[in-house]
Amino acid sequence: MTYMPQDFRGTLIRQQRERSEKRRQQEVDALMNNGGSIHEKFILLWQQQMDRRRQLAQLGAASGVYKTIVKYLVGVPQVLLDFVRQINDHNGPMEEQRERYGPFLHQITSLSVSIRIFLLMWWKLSDDSSLCTDEFFPLLDRAVKSYVTECRHFLNFLGEVFEKSPFLISAEEAGAVEGVEEAEDFKETVIANGKAHEVILSVDCAGSLVAWDFRLTSGKDVGFMVEYIDTGGGKVAMLPYQRYESNQGNFYSPSVGSYKLTWDNTYSTFMKKSLRYKVDAIPPVIESVPDVTKTEED
Repeated sequence: MTYMPQDFRGTLIRQQRERSEKRRQQEVDALMNNGGSIHEKFILLWQQQMDRRRQLAQLGAASGVYKTIVKYLVGVPQVLLDFVRQINDHNGPMEEQRERYGPFLHQITSLSVSIRIFLLMWWKLSDDSSLCTDEFFPLLDRAVKSYVTECRHFLNFLGEVFEKSPFLISAEEAGAVEGVEEAEDFKETVIANGKAHEVILSVDCAGSLVAWDFRLTSGKDVGFMVEYIDTGGGKVAMLPYQRYESNQGNFYSPSVGSYKLTWDNTYSTFMKKSLRYKVDAIPPVIESVPDVTKTEED
C-alpha cells in the first residue's frame, strides 16, 4: 500500500518537495560560506525541521475546500492526515517522547564524546611513556563497555516504547481504516451489458475543478468520456472516449453549466461491469478582497 499517487500528482508533490529541500540546503550553504559556526548550523537545521513539522501539522489540520482538495486531488487518505496532524503537533507524542527520553540520550552521547576526547589526548601523548601508563587501558575498557551496555539498553527500551505506542498503527490497520473511509466516499454500480451509466455534475462557477476516480471491480474495461453540455443542449467533448480499467483525472471547467461523465458498456454483448467511482465538482477558492473604498472613507 502506498500513500503517494502514482500519476502526475505524485510528480508534482515530489517536485515541490525537491524545491523546498533545495532552498533549505542553500540556506545552510550560505550560512557556512559566510563563516557560520557549527552551533549556528545546528540552530538553522533545527528551525528548518520545526518548519517542516509546522507545515505537516497544518496539512493534517486542513478543513473545508482545502481538505477536500488534499484528500481528492493529492490522494491523501484521512487516516494519514490525522496521523500527520497528531504526530507533528507541538504538544504531541513526539514532543513528549523527546522531553521524557532526551536527557538520558544526551548523557549517552556525552559519554561517547568524552571517550573520543580521551582517545585523542592519549594518542597525542603516546610518545611520552611517562604519561601513558597501564592504568589507561582498564579505564578505557570500562568506559567503552559502559557506553555499549547503556546504549543497547536505551535503544531496546525506546524501540519497545514506540512499538507499543498507541499513535503508531500497522500498515494493515491503516489500510483497514482507509478502506472504510474509501467505502464512504466511493459509489458502486453495475453496468449491464449493452447499457451505459451517466453522472451529470452541475457547475455554477467557472474554474471549478471537475474530478473523477474510478476502477472496475469486475470486467476487463469500460468506455469513459466527459462532455460539456451548454444551455442549448450542445455538447463539447472535454475528455475523448477511451476504454479504461481504472482512471483518475480532473480539469478546470472553462464555463458554467453541466458536465456529463459517461461509463459506456454498450459494446459488450454478454458481460456486465461492476464499477466503483467517485466524482466531484470543487468550486475555486476565492480569497476575500478588502473593501478599499470603505477603508478610504474610514
